[in-house]
Amino acid sequence: MTGMNSPRALVFDVFGTVVDWRSTIIREGEALGKAKRLKVDWARFADSWRAGYAPAMGRVRSGELPWTPLDRLHRMILDQLLEQFEIRSLGETEKDNFNRVWHRLGPWPDSIGGLTRLRRKFVLATLSNGNVALLVNMAKHAGLPWDCVLSAELVKQYKPAQAVYQMAASLLDLRPEGGGYGGGAQRRSSRRSAGAGLRAAFVPRPLEHGPGRGADPGPHTGFDLVAPDFFDLASQLGA
Repeated sequence: MTGMNSPRALVFDVFGTVVDWRSTIIREGEALGKAKRLKVDWARFADSWRAGYAPAMGRVRSGELPWTPLDRLHRMILDQLLEQFEIRSLGETEKDNFNRVWHRLGPWPDSIGGLTRLRRKFVLATLSNGNVALLVNMAKHAGLPWDCVLSAELVKQYKPAQAVYQMAASLLDLRPEGGGYGGGAQRRSSRRSAGAGLRAAFVPRPLEHGPGRGADPGPHTGFDLVAPDFFDLASQLGA
């Protein structure tokens, strides 16, 4: 890349960028609904579950809650939604299994092939708000070819806290001359990763909420690279 050192490592936002959380939750919700004879709008349920993500992390950031791993935050949101959607027939084991749907999220069609191609040239790592167990189980389930799993849990702060990006740069020994990319679909993450000495790549995915999800229309500004999928990202990075 003209005027820029070639990176040695790529770190990725995971939810929404690498895996399609919405389709997986809808699919598993429909299976659960069929088994338990539940009449639920699972698309709305999935969107509501994800919508609780940022406010729950905000409670941790503000000090209202002590450090709480994402699995537990997801369970707190789930318990509220079960009341909201009047789902009262699930036992504790069923609730726990459904909460772990986040461990079983399916990849986007280009994720496995694109990441595998990128891995031939670069070190690949997660850099996610998901807790370590969640990310490891997700990788095992989906076949995601990470070299390393890094999580906000390691510094007990949630992105976009600068400490999360600094942790990744330090653990992967990403000195300025070696460089690295933060690959993701979050604009706030791009600003914070840049502050930690990482360059920012953006891979647009379908807009997350609502039945008529379409491709993110942009504008995709403030990034060092923008690629429509991981295969194109690999081509731009010479992999």
